[in-house]
Amino acid sequence: MMTEFTIDHKPAEIVKVFPKASDLFKRHRIDFCCGGDRPLGDVCKERNLDENAVMGALNDAYRAWQKEEHETVDWDRVPASEIIDHIVHTHHAYLNEELPALGKFVSKIFRVHGKNHPHLKELHRLYNDFKVDMEEHTVKEEEEVFPLIKQYEENPNDELLQRIHEANGGLEDEHDAAGNILKRMREITNGFEPPADACNSYRITYARLAELEADTFQHIHLENHVLFKNLARVNG
Repeated sequence: MMTEFTIDHKPAEIVKVFPKASDLFKRHRIDFCCGGDRPLGDVCKERNLDENAVMGALNDAYRAWQKEEHETVDWDRVPASEIIDHIVHTHHAYLNEELPALGKFVSKIFRVHGKNHPHLKELHRLYNDFKVDMEEHTVKEEEEVFPLIKQYEENPNDELLQRIHEANGGLEDEHDAAGNILKRMREITNGFEPPADACNSYRITYARLAELEADTFQHIHLENHVLFKNLARVNG
């Protein structure tokens, strides 16, 4: 197992080895998902972050985590069909249940508090854009792309692999768009921090939005940096 991370490691690579790094990255708004393939040192410079402080906190947390008892999954060793089943039964199932329910809360706080908190109008629009996009996205994956990947695992051939890459063409762009919406929602809500006068529904909404962000980033990370990347490696 790796002993320490350096500024040359990429956020997406780090999260594969040390999943809890995603918490630190979110606090510093370091993208480990759609844009997670850049060296951490470059990201720190771009975001004007204290490189030594970030790396120190990251490696301290990693050393503490290594001493704990926990189950980890080396996703690069998991067959594609099992990754797909995990995505569908964990992340897609979560979205199917959470998106309609959370949407009611987002609409409620906009209706009740929108006059005093104008940003809730944009939040309402962003959330509904995200909801529609992700519902269409998961259907495309489950009906078109994932079945082709499972077929390829059973019977690998160049023709099938080409069909997968064609079907997969827009998925990563859709991931980028979803990630950008989540980043904007975090920005206008001050990191999903409710205002001092927030009612209980307001606080619940923000807490659930933060959970939605966390689950979606893990979901996209698994697809972009494990499932799709492994297929690209086969093709290249």
